[in-house]
Amino acid sequence: MCMGTFPPAADKRAMQFHYPNFQNDMWRVYGLVFFNDKDYFRAGDAKAFDADKIKAFLTEKSIASCPTVWQAIRERGNASDAFLTVVDPVHIHEVLAQIPHCQYIGTTGGKATEVLLSLADNKVKSPKTGETIELQFGTRHIKLTRLPSTSRAYPLSLTKKADAYAKFFQSVGLL
Repeated sequence: MCMGTFPPAADKRAMQFHYPNFQNDMWRVYGLVFFNDKDYFRAGDAKAFDADKIKAFLTEKSIASCPTVWQAIRERGNASDAFLTVVDPVHIHEVLAQIPHCQYIGTTGGKATEVLLSLADNKVKSPKTGETIELQFGTRHIKLTRLPSTSRAYPLSLTKKADAYAKFFQSVGLL
């Protein structure tokens, strides 16, 4: 499962699904990792991604996608997690109950990692980008890998972001 923080404001959404902002590199990263094509999930020439194609791919690969935050306040009206106040975090036990075979979670950046760590039964130090730690949620032991943010504001090239995600997907047996 991959978990980010919270969707951008409605006017920044180019589709009705996770990572809907066309400026975010998430679906370009997935395109590079799985198809060697950063535009694989693009909806033709539009500045949008094809939500149906993404959903079909995620279903085929058994990859879940979920925010770590159900309700938040964007203090500055932008998509920056630096100004995100969490009102209601994900109800992680309910989510994990729906996906009983989930053993791995990749968080897409620092804030998503911070939120998930706050919900774990064991208290551990936040991993560095690319590191994996074990978290406990009730009787579930989940390996958490902190992945780089796919935001364009994160100062890492698209290729390096894709490399980090490829390593994660290789480590969990999806590549």
